[in-house]
Amino acid sequence: MTERKVYFVGAGPGNAKFITVMGKELLEGADLVIYAGSLVNPEVLDYCKGEKIDSYGLTLDETNKLIVDNLEEGKKVVRLHSGDPSLYGSIVEQIEELKKFDVVVEIVPGVSSVFATAAALQTQLTLNDVSETLIITRPAGKTLEKDQIKELSRHNATMAVFLGTQKIEQIMEKVEYAPDTPVAVVFHASWPDQKIIKGTVSDIAGKVKEAGIKRSAMILIGGVVEPVEYGNFGRSYLYGVAQEPLS
Repeated sequence: MTERKVYFVGAGPGNAKFITVMGKELLEGADLVIYAGSLVNPEVLDYCKGEKIDSYGLTLDETNKLIVDNLEEGKKVVRLHSGDPSLYGSIVEQIEELKKFDVVVEIVPGVSSVFATAAALQTQLTLNDVSETLIITRPAGKTLEKDQIKELSRHNATMAVFLGTQKIEQIMEKVEYAPDTPVAVVFHASWPDQKIIKGTVSDIAGKVKEAGIKRSAMILIGGVVEPVEYGNFGRSYLYGVAQEPLS
């Protein structure tokens, strides 16, 4: 029996050129691409030569039926996720259901919007003497009863908050960073209409509201947002001293 395999591909954060080479090749060779709605830049879909179906509004069972039915017809199928599938991609539940139909899943990583956000800000997510830790989280909502944003903020590490733009006021009231801690909100990082808003824990919510941004943005909190203004960062050991030749 021929192995039935579907590819879960990370589309990247938006810029069509930020998809991996393997991801692009799979899109070009697919008979069917099931993509994650408006979260995927339409320019990425231009790589597709076959049929394209928007999964927005489809249930898990409906999406899996599409995958299984097309694989049974001998077609090559790609499930296209935004960013990287491992971050808020709901892939484990999809994989578990597909196992019931003897479908094998191969995952192709993508560039996450958190990395596109750092690139847009021209900063590092970890920086000597500023933060050695990155916390990735999201606020409570329809699919999360209680979050840990308050507790996590006590580490004073860099915090990237997904899916939180609509709740930015509540998030800033909840975190225990100092009020003058830098915050950036990056809308559509790497997309043509990318927008960057900077402020502090005390005033960023008002700035975001004034800009009319309600979704599709990353919230980044911590000194790495303004590493020079916020305080002196440490030089990298790698570039700070002469290194012994590699053996």
